[in-house]
Amino acid sequence: MKVHMKAKKVAVIATSAMLLALTACNRNSVLTHKLVATGHDHEVSLYPDEATYLKVSHRAQQGGASGMVGSAQQEFSAKKIDDQTPVNILSSDSNGSEVQIVEGPMKGTAGFVASQNVD
Repeated sequence: MKVHMKAKKVAVIATSAMLLALTACNRNSVLTHKLVATGHDHEVSLYPDEATYLKVSHRAQQGGASGMVGSAQQEFSAKKIDDQTPVNILSSDSNGSEVQIVEGPMKGTAGFVASQNVD
């Protein structure tokens, strides 16, 4: 009977230690980054997805009426997020990152930001 109780106690302690270690690993494995405004901006554009970002930025780079339409589209399709807002990076590529806001009034909001806007 004593051996059975000892084995049970050891199993409980081992399980508790393992759960504690897993919890600590999960907390440390998610690195928090922040949004970084460029130039004279104080906000970063957060697009719903990468396709929208590519479409709007391509139009904005064109001259004339198309460029004006692209700039106007940016105002309507992108949310403006404050500089230095903490985010988690969900995925990245050469164009930018899919991020999720982790603090502030927009907490939980996810979207795409250009690569130069994430630190």
